[in-house]
Amino acid sequence: MSPTSAALVTGAARGIGRLAARRLAAEGIAVALLGRSPDGVRALHEELAAGGARSVPVVADVTDPEAVRAAVAEAEAALGPLDLVLNNAGLIDAAEVPFWEADQDQWWAVVETNLRGPANVDRAVLPGMVARGRGRIVNVSSGFAVEAFPDYSAYSTSKTALLRLTDTIAGPLAAKGVYVFDISPGALETDMTAGMAMFAGKTDWYSPDRFLDALVAVAEGRLDALAGRFLHAGKDDLDALATRAAELADHDARRLHLRPYGPDDPQQ
Repeated sequence: MSPTSAALVTGAARGIGRLAARRLAAEGIAVALLGRSPDGVRALHEELAAGGARSVPVVADVTDPEAVRAAVAEAEAALGPLDLVLNNAGLIDAAEVPFWEADQDQWWAVVETNLRGPANVDRAVLPGMVARGRGRIVNVSSGFAVEAFPDYSAYSTSKTALLRLTDTIAGPLAAKGVYVFDISPGALETDMTAGMAMFAGKTDWYSPDRFLDALVAVAEGRLDALAGRFLHAGKDDLDALATRAAELADHDARRLHLRPYGPDDPQQ
């Protein structure tokens, strides 16, 4: 049985968030459905309730820390302590243009949603998780976090910064029984990706099941040894990778690094 009894999913009304909420509910986990649209999360709540699952719809813009704190409090009042958080709410650059041509307000909206959003959620849930000595947080990452995509500078910047945030907090939190993950689902066919010019005509989408299986593996505690490292659900055999966790730690693998130019590089 999963050690996770209650989870919070942000951006739950659509795309990966909706799929994740359905899968967690199917696993017997109570789910708090967070979104900006009351109608969207309420409709999903009613769907899950009709199937006998426990859920609660909560409304907040993840960039608003006070609204997030209130939503987390409402979720825990209804479902009990949150053992798992999926930071899924996100935005993408509105147009494929270089940084200096991008709409400044929209550029910052992407960064705020994708970076400040998870930070706000984490700040709201972590005190409780640390006090209880248990908890898991999954950030929806992307290949954009580890490779520069000039026409998607806001999304790339935000996902790389989120990767560094995880890298920064994962070690201290693991010592307290709380594990943080960055997991890329790969290119899934969603409303967001379908509108990206770079994916026009794409047919070889990754299956969402691999990401959902990874999320369940996190909920069950099977991937704790991989906390703090970049994982790609679409490509990685995560259970096999977990058996190599000590090797990854020895080589400091799957983390952000500045690559030295040679053995005499003072930055190595």
